[in-house]
Amino acid sequence: MSEHRQQAERARLAASASPDAPWRLWGPYLAGRQWGTVREDYSAGGDAWTSFPFDHARSRAYRWGEDGIAGICDVHGFLNFGLALWNGKDPILKERYFGLTNDEGNHGEDAKEYWWVTDGTPTHSWMQVLYRYPQAEFPYQELRDAARRAGRESREPELSDTGALDENRFFDVVVSYAKAATDDICIEIAATNHGPDPAPLHLLPQLWFRNTWAWGRDDRRPTLVASTEGGWRRVVAEHGALGRYTLHTAGSPTLLITENETNEVALFGAKQNPTRWTKDGIDRYVVGRENTACQVARPDSRSKPGTKVAAWYSFEEVDPGETVTVRLRLTHGDGHIDAFGPSFRATVDARRAEADEFHADVAGDASPLKAHVLRRALAGLMWTKQHYRFRTREWLDGDPAQPAAPRSRRGPHGRNTHWRHFDVADVISMPDEWEYPWFAAWDLAFHTVPFALVDPAFAKEQLLLLCREWLMHPNGQLPAYEWEFGDVNPPVHAWAALQVYRAEGGTDRAFLAKVFHKLLLNFSWWVNRKDADGSYLFEGGFLGMDNIGPVNRSEPMLGEWRLEQSDATSWMASYSLHLMQIALELARHDASYSDVATKFVEHFLSIAEASSQFGSGGRGIWDEQDGFCYDVVSRKLPDGEVESQPVRVRSMVGLIPLLASAVLEPWVFTDLPDFARRLDHLLNRRPELAPFLTWQDHPDGQRALLSLLDERKTRLVLTRMLDEGEFLSPHGIRSLSVAHREGLEVQVAGQEHRMGYEPGESRTPMFGGNSNWRGPVWFPTNALLVEALRTIDAFHDGRFHVELPTGSRRQVTAGQAADELSRRLVALFLPDHDGRRPADGKRIESSDSPLWREHVTFSEYFDGDTGEGLGATHQTGWTALVAGLL
Repeated sequence: MSEHRQQAERARLAASASPDAPWRLWGPYLAGRQWGTVREDYSAGGDAWTSFPFDHARSRAYRWGEDGIAGICDVHGFLNFGLALWNGKDPILKERYFGLTNDEGNHGEDAKEYWWVTDGTPTHSWMQVLYRYPQAEFPYQELRDAARRAGRESREPELSDTGALDENRFFDVVVSYAKAATDDICIEIAATNHGPDPAPLHLLPQLWFRNTWAWGRDDRRPTLVASTEGGWRRVVAEHGALGRYTLHTAGSPTLLITENETNEVALFGAKQNPTRWTKDGIDRYVVGRENTACQVARPDSRSKPGTKVAAWYSFEEVDPGETVTVRLRLTHGDGHIDAFGPSFRATVDARRAEADEFHADVAGDASPLKAHVLRRALAGLMWTKQHYRFRTREWLDGDPAQPAAPRSRRGPHGRNTHWRHFDVADVISMPDEWEYPWFAAWDLAFHTVPFALVDPAFAKEQLLLLCREWLMHPNGQLPAYEWEFGDVNPPVHAWAALQVYRAEGGTDRAFLAKVFHKLLLNFSWWVNRKDADGSYLFEGGFLGMDNIGPVNRSEPMLGEWRLEQSDATSWMASYSLHLMQIALELARHDASYSDVATKFVEHFLSIAEASSQFGSGGRGIWDEQDGFCYDVVSRKLPDGEVESQPVRVRSMVGLIPLLASAVLEPWVFTDLPDFARRLDHLLNRRPELAPFLTWQDHPDGQRALLSLLDERKTRLVLTRMLDEGEFLSPHGIRSLSVAHREGLEVQVAGQEHRMGYEPGESRTPMFGGNSNWRGPVWFPTNALLVEALRTIDAFHDGRFHVELPTGSRRQVTAGQAADELSRRLVALFLPDHDGRRPADGKRIESSDSPLWREHVTFSEYFDGDTGEGLGATHQTGWTALVAGLL
C-alpha cells in the first residue's frame, strides 16, 4: 500500500475541518428530488404532492433547490451539474428520477428507478454513481396504474415488474467525479449496453444555475455562454458569488442553451412566458424536435447568455457489451489549458486508488464481503449530503414577484407558522436523497455516528448545526422535520454527541461544551412542554415511530384523557443520563459542570421512580402483570381521583426503557468529590431512589449503574425481547411482538381499537403509509439495543447472563447477546446459504445475475419475518449504522 496514497484523503480531511473548507466546496449536494416537497408547495390547501407533481418538474423553475440524476453542485447550491439521458423512445428527457407521490403509491412515496452510489470519499475528491436506464420506453403511466390497482395488502409494483428490464435491456451508466483540485473536477460518464441487441443512447450532461432571480428579491442573473470557438466545446459560467467557471466537453457534442425559467404558457395557460426560452427547452428540442425551443451553439461562435446548458452526445447504436464514454471537466476560471490531456486520466486513476486505500484502512481486517457492504454503506451515507435552503418567513409571506401566499398559510394554524425564525442555507445529511429531500432531527443524529468513522468534523458540524439559532426554536425546541417543524422526534442528540466525541478519541471538549449548552435549552423545552403536570411521565407525539400505536399519538386524546408514553418517558430518562455523562466529562477539566451533572442525576431518578411506581393515576409505565412497559392513558375524575389504564400492546415503546442506563465509573467518585458528595446527600435525603442504582466494588474504586429498570425488570423485558415468539427475528428485533400476529383488541381512552403484527409494509394510511412500525426491523432502535446490552455487560464484567433465544436453555452473556444481535443485523446484507442477501427479498436484486447481485440496497426498514428491505430504498442515512456493527 502506498503510504502517500493512504494519507492523501486523510490529509485533505485534516485541512477540511470547517464546513466552508475548499475541499468541501463541491459535493453531491444536489437533491435526487425537489418536486413535491413542502418548500415547493405554494398551494392553498397545503398538498405538496399534487401542487407540484413530477410532470411539472421539467417545465417549472424551483424556488428553493434543484434536482438531478447523479448530480453535484457547489456548497451554496448556485451552480449545478447533472446527467440527462434519452433512449430515443421516452416521451421526455430523463432528467430526474421518477417516483410515485404519497397519494399515488399503494404504500406511499416510492422511487421507481434503480441507481446505486458505488463509491466516495469524505471530501468528495472521488464520487461514483451507477444509474440503470431502460432501453424500452419508460413505463410512467403503467407504474401509476399498477400502484392504483394495488391495495395496501399488495406489494409495491416496481419497474422490473413491467418487463422494461427483461433480457438486461438496459444501459448501466456510471458517473465518476475526480477532483484534480478543490475547484477542478474531472467528470467521466461511461454507459454500457447489457442488452442482446444494439440500442441508441443520447447522453446530455447539463450545467445550470438555480433560479434566484424570478422571485422579486434579487434580480441579479448569472449567465452561461456556450462557445465553439477555436475548436473547443465549452461553457463559461459567470456568477456574482462564485465567479467564473468553465465546463470543457470532450469530443464534438451539440451545445444546447436555454433558461431555467418556468414555461407558464404550457403549464398555466399564460399568454406569454417570462423569457423566450424556458426550462423545458432542451427537452422539447431533443425529444419534441422543436427547432426553436432552445439555442444551438453554431460552429466557431458564442451563444447568447442562458442559465441552463446541455452537451448533447448522440450514439445511434451501442452494440451489446459495448461501453461509450464521454468526458467533461469543470474548473474555476477561464478553463484548463489541457483539459483532457494526461492529467485527466492521472487524476481519475489517482483518486480511485486513494479511495481504495482509504476504505481499506477503514475496513481493517473485515472480510471482502463485509468490506464491500461497509464501503457501499459509507459511500451512500456521504452521498446523502444535500444543500438545504429554506427561509420560512419568505415561504409563509410569499415573494414580491409571485402571487400572494394563500391565507391558509398565513393563519394561526398554517404549517410552520410558529417557525418564522427558521432560515437555513446549509449542507445537511438527509435520510434519503429521493424520498426525503429534507432533514429529520433524529435521523440526522443517527447519521453522525457512522459519519464519525470517516469524517468526524462533518459529524460534529451537523450536530451543532441543528442547535444553531437559525434552526433551533427560541424556546429550545429542535425542528423535527420539514412537514411540521413543531412535531417531536426522540431526543437522541446528546447520545449522538457522546458517540461522535468518543469515536474521535474524546479530546474535543470544546465541541462537547457547545452542544451541551444548547441542549440545556432543549431539555428545558421537553420538561416544560411534554410533562405538563410535573408527573415525570412524558407525552411526546408519534416520536418518529409513526404508526406503532393503536391511535395516532400526534393527535390530542379525546376528552380529558392524557397519553403518558413509555417511549417518551424512557427517551427523557436516557436524555438525562446522556447530559449527565457530558457534564461529568466536562467537569474533569472545569469543576463548574459538576453541579449541573447532579441536576441530571436527580431528574433521571425522579423519572425512574415515576415510571416504576406512581404516575399521575397511581400507575407508571411498568406493568407487573406482564413484566413489560406500556403507554398509559389517564384522566382526572370529578371526585379528584385519577383513572388510568395501560395500553397493552407489546411494541418497541416497551423496549426503549432498556436504553436508559449509564455507568458511573470509579474516576467519577475520585476525580469529582463534590459530585460524589451531592449524590450521597441526595440518596440519604430520598432513600426511595436507591433501587435505581446498582453499586459494585471495583479494583479502581466504587462504581454504579444507573438504570430505569432494575435487574429483575431488565431480565423480564429481555426475556420477551430475546423470544423468537415475540420480538427476536432472524434479522434483528422487531418493532412489534409477533405474538400479536392474529391481532388484538385494545381499549384506549374508553374506545376499542384493533391492531396487529404487520411484518412488512404498512396496511394503514397513518403518517402517509410508507412507514411501518408494527412489526418490521428498524436499524436505529436495534443499534441502540445492541449498545444497551453492551452497557449491561460492561458493568457486570461479563457475569450478566440471559437465555438466547428465550426457551432454548442456552445461556450467554449480555455481550454475547449483543454480538448475536449485531450478527443478525449485518447478515441482512450478506449472502446466505443460497447466495442471496435477505435484504433483497423477492425483488429483482435477488436474481442470479451478477449485474444485480453486486449492488447492495440499504432500505428504510426490513420485513420482520423475511428480512426483505422495505420503504425507501436509498436509506443510507440511519441504515448506514450497519457500518458501526461491521
